[in-house]
This record gives sequence, structure tokens and C-alpha cells, in this order.
Amino acid sequence: MPVFNLFQGLTRAQRNAFIAAFLGWTLDSLDFFLLVFCVKAIAGEFHSQPSAVLGAVFLTQAFRPIGALLFGVLADRYGRRPVLMANIVGFSVIELACAFAPSLNALLVLRALFGIAMGGEWGVGAALAFESLPKEGRGTFSGILQEGYAVGSILASAAFGLLFAGVHWHGLVLPGIGWRGLFILGASPAVLALYVQARVPESPVWLAAAQQRKKHSALHSRPTWLRQLAHFLPTFLFLVLLMTAFMSFSHGTQDVYPTFLAVAVKLKPETIGLIGVLYGFGSIGGGIVFGALSESWGRRRTIITASLLALPVIPLYAYGHTAITLGIGAVLMQFMVQGAWGVVPAYLTELSPAPVRATAPGLAYQLGALLTSWNGKGQALAAERWGSYPAVLAVTVAVVAVVLAGLTALGHEAKGREMTEV
Repeated sequence: MPVFNLFQGLTRAQRNAFIAAFLGWTLDSLDFFLLVFCVKAIAGEFHSQPSAVLGAVFLTQAFRPIGALLFGVLADRYGRRPVLMANIVGFSVIELACAFAPSLNALLVLRALFGIAMGGEWGVGAALAFESLPKEGRGTFSGILQEGYAVGSILASAAFGLLFAGVHWHGLVLPGIGWRGLFILGASPAVLALYVQARVPESPVWLAAAQQRKKHSALHSRPTWLRQLAHFLPTFLFLVLLMTAFMSFSHGTQDVYPTFLAVAVKLKPETIGLIGVLYGFGSIGGGIVFGALSESWGRRRTIITASLLALPVIPLYAYGHTAITLGIGAVLMQFMVQGAWGVVPAYLTELSPAPVRATAPGLAYQLGALLTSWNGKGQALAAERWGSYPAVLAVTVAVVAVVLAGLTALGHEAKGREMTEV
């Protein structure tokens, strides 16, 4: 079913809920990737190695599970909508504070706090979206929603390429704003909270559950919630392991890549920004295509296919000799990587029971981020030690793609599950 027809079939409330979740994840991603593109500049200002600055990526990912648990529990208790607004304002304010960091240590602390705010958005936004949307076309909506992450990376790439060092074109000179100016720009997502406040209704599933809770005392409802959680525990632990592989797949192919292009290939900021924009569009295409395919293929088969198709792209992606070759490789790689990722929002929410739907998917997602939080820093250290970014990137893709496909084959799915089911 064409994407346009799917959106036409939604009510205004459903469209607004999906748009809010998509933009929240997009702007969260923007703020995350602004630092990734500015690693070399930050390292230069604070007289440190890129690997030291990439410690900020480690801290962001390490603290994301705290945010997933905190904001998820609040959203399951008090509603998706108000918690999503608080979350968006939170990561925007912290991003602004990063622009005024007086030292690398201060920046690292702020990025840890940013990780808490970033960790909460995905689970709360996904719960709000999929509890509002119809089950028909859920895979396609999942692919689009997840690629808010890619849109954020495109915006960060474009901002870096156009604004970091400035523009000199046919006599037109626009001065650069540097990494601090980009972080100030990154605080703009706070205005999204106004949209959520004005246009987005609360999840109908959560409202129905809240009515049910009023009919039962806490004495009766708490044991029921705990029994459901205990029954879900084996699936939850599997999802944590699966998301660890997923996180290694995405962050292992993205976080160090701009640094590789700058340090090893020595490309200019505008060229790196352009490549980032192009592979961001590749990501979006992969998420939408494979997300839609998951409606007929099933979630697991789609993930396995996209993962294994990343393997033949490695030579172009890691060993290309020109900016054009590397750009083509990066686009194809992210088409496959985010193709697999496009299935994740639907897959995790379908497997999670309603009482913990804002907590469990987001927590599994962010615990995977925690377990792979040393990925970017580890890749940079390995490349600095052995002097080979291409080899580090190639080995990462080869190992992780195979592991992800194998783990997915061991799982199960609940495609088409009604969100009202507990």
C-alpha cells in the first residue's frame, strides 16, 4: 500500500501523534549527531585526541538506559503526551548548555545528562505512535518512524557542511559558527513541545488502561503488573541482546565514519557533510523499503535479509579510494543498516505488553546502547593504534551483520498484534 494512501487513511489525531513521535526522534538524533560531526574540532579546541572526545558518545549511550527507565515508567504511569513534552524540553536545554562547556570534562558530563534525556524519547514516542495508529501498515509506519534518526543525521550533516566553516560561493561569504554555534542551533527542538501541547492527544490505549486502573485498587493492580512483567522477562532479555547487535550495527557504521573521512581520507568539512546527507537519504530509503516489506515477509525475515546484504558493500564503504566511491558505499551501507532498523519500532512494541509498553521497548533499546557504548571510542582507539580506519570499519560490519542475522533467526514475532491486548 503506498505510503501516501496510508497517511490519507489516518485520522487527524493519529497523524499528529505519528508526526510528534517522528519529529521527536528526528530532533533527538540531530542533537546526537552534531557532536559526532564536530569530534575533530572539539578535540582541537581542547587539545585532545578524537578518541577522548568520542568518550562523549560512550557516556551518552551509557546513560540512555536510565532515561528509558525513568521516562518510560513516568509515561506508563502519567501518560505518553506530558512525558514526551518534558523529555523534548530536557534534551534541548542540555544541548544548549553543551555550547558553553568550558572544558572537555564539562562537556562529557553534559553529554551524560543528554544521554538520560535521549534515552527516554524513543520508547515514549513509539508507544504514543503505535497505540494511536491502526495495525494495517504498521511495518511501513515503523520504517518511517525509525528513519527520523536518519533525518536527524541529514540535518546534522547539512548544518555541519553549511554552517560549521561557513560558505564561500561566487563572492558570497557566510562566516562559520563553529561547533558551539551548532550546539546552540541544536537547542531549537524545544519548540516541538508546543506542537505536542496544542495538537497531539493522549494515547487512546493508555487512556483506556487508566480508566481500568481507577476501577481496581493499587493492591490488586500491582501484582497483576508484576506477573505480566515476569512473564515477559525472557522475551525482554532476548530483546536486550538483539538490540545490542542492532546498536553495534548502526553505531559501528556511523559514529566513527565522519572522523574516518576527516582524519584518514582528509576530506573537507563540506564534502563530509555532503556524504552524510547522501547516506542519510540512503538510510531513509532503506527504512521505508524494508519496513514495508516486513508487512509481507515478516519482521524477522526482513531484518535477516537487510543485515546480510550489508556484507557485499564493505569494499566500497571502507576501502573506496575517492570521495565518490566512499559516498556510494556509505549510501548503500546505510540503506541496508537502516533497512534492518526500520523494522525495530513495530517489532519491539508488538512484543511488549500494554502495561509496560512505554518502558520495556525503550529500556531494551537503550540497554543495547549501554552494552555497545564503547563502540565508537573503541573503534577510534583501535584505528589510532593500528593506523587503519578501513580495517576497523570492515571487521565491525562483517562480524555484527552475521551476529545480528543469527540472533534474529532465534527470535519470534507478533506481527499484527492489537495494541489494546495486555
